[in-house]
Amino acid sequence: MSFSIKPARTADYGSILTLNEAALPHVNSIGVAELSALSKQAFALDLVWSDQTAAGFMLALREGSDYRSLNYRWFSKHYSQFVYVDRIVVAEPFARQGLGRLLYTRLEKRASQAAPVLACEVNLRPANPESLAFHKLLGFNEVGRQETENGEKQVALMIKKIESE
Repeated sequence: MSFSIKPARTADYGSILTLNEAALPHVNSIGVAELSALSKQAFALDLVWSDQTAAGFMLALREGSDYRSLNYRWFSKHYSQFVYVDRIVVAEPFARQGLGRLLYTRLEKRASQAAPVLACEVNLRPANPESLAFHKLLGFNEVGRQETENGEKQVALMIKKIESE
């Protein structure tokens, strides 16, 4: 199976939102207005295609964005320069085929010229052990924890130091 990664366009929002909603509760629900606002600030909004099927996506932001996420704000308080992975989603039929690694490799190459740190969070409650193991395998380390959504969620705040090219 072959995959291609391309920057998302407005016409791709429907596919991105469908992928996003299928990944709940591991990512937060968003609507088209929020996706549109985030895409205007995005450092990267990449979509993976398998033939004509959207297989996954990644949304990342730089420091200094006008984003209200508690997790993003945590990184803003602790790091002066970073690229924050707001969400990465791979559709279940394409899971465990290396798409997450492809998305991160692409992002890390771009980010190496912009910031010394990749940042993300992974749910501890509700548990997302696959994502936690995946991020640790990629070299992310936990640097904090945070309760969100009135204690319904707890996240591991993680970073990966990256080398500039």
